[in-house]
This record gives sequence, C-alpha cells and structure tokens, in this order.
Amino acid sequence: MEYRPLGPTGVRVSALGLGALTFGRGMSGIAKVDQPTADRIVGRALEAGINLFDTSDAWSAGESEEILGRALAGRRDEVVLATRVGARRSSGVNDRGLTALSIVRGCEASLRRLRTESIDLLQLAEPDPHTPFEETARALDDLVRRGLVRYVGFANFPAWEVGLALGVQRAIGVRACVALQTYYSLVGRDAESDLLPLAARTDLAVLVSSPLAGGYLSGKYADGGAAIDDRRSMVPYPEVDEAAGAAAVVALRQVAGDRDATPAQVALAWLLRKPVTSLLVGVSQLRQLSENNGALELHLTAEQVRTLDALAVPRSRVEADDWRHVLDDPLLGPPRT
Repeated sequence: MEYRPLGPTGVRVSALGLGALTFGRGMSGIAKVDQPTADRIVGRALEAGINLFDTSDAWSAGESEEILGRALAGRRDEVVLATRVGARRSSGVNDRGLTALSIVRGCEASLRRLRTESIDLLQLAEPDPHTPFEETARALDDLVRRGLVRYVGFANFPAWEVGLALGVQRAIGVRACVALQTYYSLVGRDAESDLLPLAARTDLAVLVSSPLAGGYLSGKYADGGAAIDDRRSMVPYPEVDEAAGAAAVVALRQVAGDRDATPAQVALAWLLRKPVTSLLVGVSQLRQLSENNGALELHLTAEQVRTLDALAVPRSRVEADDWRHVLDDPLLGPPRT
C-alpha cells in the first residue's frame, strides 16, 4: 500500500480508501451491506493496508456510521476515520446545514454511532448559503479544541467557496480545513479546471469520491451505456455523457486487455497518477476490494496515460490552458506558491 500526506498535516493516509456508502440499507438500493459482510470487508481492507475509512451521518440515516463503528471495534487506533456533517439527517428543521447547532449536534451523534471518542477528519457535507461561514468556522474550531475532532475538511464544495472559506478561517484565526473531497473520474474531470489547482496552491489533500463514476467504469455496462448493474439503473449518479462514456469504456477495455487487468483497475491506476491523495472506493463484495487493490501495482505506460488523458478534457480546462502563456510570461515571473 502507498501512503500519502493528508494535506499540511503529518498524517499519512492510504492511496486507496474505503467508502462506507454501501453499508446499511437504503440510499435507493446503493446500500446493501449488512454487519457480517461489513466486518469481513473492513477486516480485509485493514489487512491490505487501507487506513482511511470514510462515511457520513446522512448515509442510510446514520446506519453506515453504526456499522462501520462496530466493524472497527478493537482496531480504531489503526485508522484515519472520516465522516461528514451538514447534509439532511432527518425531517427536523435544524437537522441539516452548517449552523453551530447542527454541526455540534451532528458531530456528537456521529461519535456515539461510530463508538469513538474523536473523529479524525470531519468534513462539511455541502455548502450552506443560509449560514455565515464565520459561524461554521468557529463551531468547527470549538470541536477541535474540545478534542472531539482532529482535522476538518470540505466535501462537495465548489472551488470559489473553498477559497472563501479558507480566507475566513485564516482571517479569524481558527483551525483551517486540510482536505477537500470531490467527484473525479475519467468521465468526470471538471475538478481539473479549478479544484485541483486550488488544492495544490493551498496544500489541501484531495480525496476522490466515485472514482469509478458510480460503477460506470468498472465494466458492468454493456456497449452503448445500457446498464446491467442495479446500482446505476436505480440511481444513475454521477451523470455520464453518453458519447464520452462509451469512448472511455472502449479505451479502458483496450488498455485492460493489453495489461491483463480490468477496466476498473485501469481507471483507478490512471487517477492515482493525478495530484490526488486518496481514492475512496465503495464495495459490497470482497472480490471488488481485491480488484481495486490491484490498481496499486498497475503502472500505466506514458502512451497509455496520454491516450486516456485525451478522452474527455473539460471545456473549462481547455479555456484555462489558453491563458497559460500569461502565467509563463517571463516579465511576470512564475506563479506564487
């Protein structure tokens, strides 16, 4: 297993992390892993060297946290445990958002479900346009000071809000976020336009969610995009452009055939060469975990990487490249780091 730094901290996390979205029952059929199966998956993940485990208080109404907490019993100190707060947890009017009330209540409830005294990385699940971020920042800092949280981060935030939030945290002198979590895959590359450059400039760890585009890149789909897996047929998320997706699957199968690998392994190996910290992959069967781990030993050739890189460059990335000559202007000097 390869380990990478969690942003500006001294903590190191595995290049492949385990997402617990599949733990529990709910999420429109996505979650289907019961406790005995979760115990086996977590045990095998630990044996493989995975030390980053990611969940959320909103997944399966908190059942994901409960199952993960039980599965980690006796081995809590071996892992970096991440969860989220801020998404809707129930029908209660204040059971969502990034208010101090919601964050503190949510964190304390997560601690009980996870059966732990502290959360290593508490991530803000989504922006809250109704709450001043200064209130959010002070609530997070209070949790850190109380020892209930070690580090804080973002999830599903656009780049401009990440930049704004970091500015607020630094201006008022509270603990700043150290990581951002975002969707990124071979068929979903918008993060390359703004979030990845922002993370590089601000030394934020990048945790990748849905690196296989919700299973689309795993080879479980027939040519033309017809779903043969119940996961995406029930919840087609993330959305995939039909033409781009078909081209990506063809290319993945070609490279996989040449390297005696699977399309999923190729897709993950491609991402591991990007400026990211950890790929959070959800599994419901042990064989999927073993397959994903195989990506760590798959070293793509430069030509294979170029082939995959050329598949779906986002329009905003192309426009940004058009301005690169400005950054390289010798009169202006190199960009500040």
